[in-house]
Amino acid sequence: MSKAPIRSLLALSVLAALAACSDHDKGAQTAAAQPAASADAMPAPGANHPAAKPSAEVDLAGIVKPEGGLTVAEVFAQKDTLGGKSVIVRGKVVKLNTGIMDKDWLHVRDGSGADGTNDLTVTTTSKPLPKLGDIVTVTGPVTLNKDFGMGYQYPVILEGAEVKVETPAP
Repeated sequence: MSKAPIRSLLALSVLAALAACSDHDKGAQTAAAQPAASADAMPAPGANHPAAKPSAEVDLAGIVKPEGGLTVAEVFAQKDTLGGKSVIVRGKVVKLNTGIMDKDWLHVRDGSGADGTNDLTVTTTSKPLPKLGDIVTVTGPVTLNKDFGMGYQYPVILEGAEVKVETPAP
């Protein structure tokens, strides 16, 4: 079998797994995989990546920067000097997808930043996994300009982070 069809099948499998994050109901924490689209019908980069709930729908009051840590907005603002370095961030889990590419994916917000700099994507294998609405402290290395292919590009992402639940969701 030629390598090109294998690469295409692998890419479509990854797309199906990542597309699952757009298929969940409002209160759901995980999603079922969608059938993959044909290679001819692929979306523009980033078009398939759904955003977490808007800040107006999430109560971020009272979340303070951790001692020795940074806010979400500061991570984005200082990204060029933080690449490859470990940071500590405290925030609320506003989106959660489990078991994608053998990792759990979180979106964390703390009320800082504007659109594009207010939502930090985190990958982890830490257990126990937090729930939507939990306040967490995340410690992990900053990765810049990560491209997973198929339109999933992240200017800033914390990969392989340690996640600790500080305050469980009500």
